Amino acid sequence: MIVPLLFAVTIHEVAHGWVAFRLGDPTAKWSGRLTLNPIKHLDPMGSIILPLMLFLLKSPVIFGYARPVPVSFQYLRHYRRDTILVSSAGVAANLVCALVCGFLFQCFCQLKPLWNSGLWVGLFGMVGYSVLINCVLAVFNLIPIPPLDGGRILSMLVPARFAHALQRMERFGMVLLFFLLFTGALNSVVSLVLNPALRLFLGGEGLAMFFRYVV
Repeated sequence: MIVPLLFAVTIHEVAHGWVAFRLGDPTAKWSGRLTLNPIKHLDPMGSIILPLMLFLLKSPVIFGYARPVPVSFQYLRHYRRDTILVSSAGVAANLVCALVCGFLFQCFCQLKPLWNSGLWVGLFGMVGYSVLINCVLAVFNLIPIPPLDGGRILSMLVPARFAHALQRMERFGMVLLFFLLFTGALNSVVSLVLNPALRLFLGGEGLAMFFRYVV
């Protein structure tokens, strides 16, 4: 799980910074964050402690997050539109990665008669977990609670008075998210979107193989 997790959170943050750079904000580039080197993006809580806690608690899904790429939104030429594009970029990057890894996963499924070592099962599990982790990150980040991407997107779509209320909520957002996460309150909402996404990328038979050989 570790390799696909590190890659998923890295491309999520790099996508934010790259789109912001293309739209006129050089902050991520100046801070050296437009790199796929995961060390530059690691966050002690999100990249190490949270995944470890979920693993020790035997959570069915293990995920994390990276240190947010700095974005100076005042540089954006069209504030509302460009903020939505920057905020959506990480989710889009995770979905593209899930699509690519889903294709590789299907290739591994077709090659199952040729599996002759634990290496093949390991690679099969890695691309499967990559689809799972990228889908979880995409769905989770679309939850409309600041500071998640969904919260920032929502604040750009609602009238100003509601946007200000959402922005004031950001300081408590992570506490609320951890509460909802560890009480299981988000499970049904996330599963409603996550399960169809996994069936789409992995296929019904492939999903069964993943749970049979890996999980």
